[in-house]
Amino acid sequence: MRYAHPGTEGAIVNFKERYGNYIGGEFVAPVKGQYFTNTSPVTGKAIAEFPRSTAEDIEKALDAAHAAAAAWGSTSVQARSLVLLKIADRIEANLEVLAITETWDNGKAIRETLNADIPLAADHFRYFAGVLRAGRQRCGNRRQYRGLSHS
Repeated sequence: MRYAHPGTEGAIVNFKERYGNYIGGEFVAPVKGQYFTNTSPVTGKAIAEFPRSTAEDIEKALDAAHAAAAAWGSTSVQARSLVLLKIADRIEANLEVLAITETWDNGKAIRETLNADIPLAADHFRYFAGVLRAGRQRCGNRRQYRGLSHS
């Protein structure tokens, strides 16, 4: 299947000229106002401008994360699982848009982004939603070191 170039007639994807950092539930300009142009390997032309974020932007993002931590921390495992499932649903509902965007961003063939990369992203959210519901409350194994024995 062929897709129209973003921003042309019949295109499924249209990029904005400039994007911001997504912090605290909204897009915000970078603190120092610096951007870089992302060029598509598909055409060699600019896609859009993106924030050239600095330590100050990271601090803003960390502040927002810390502000949200208490509410998220008190959210039940079942509710967290549902959030992950909703994310997977949204990824699947926007499969073509996400796949085309990914292709224009990194140059990978649309058949790969459409049939592997984006569906696998949804699968990962579903997997971890299931992990939450399975009752494991921590990640990984923590084994106490007990020394070596050899004869």
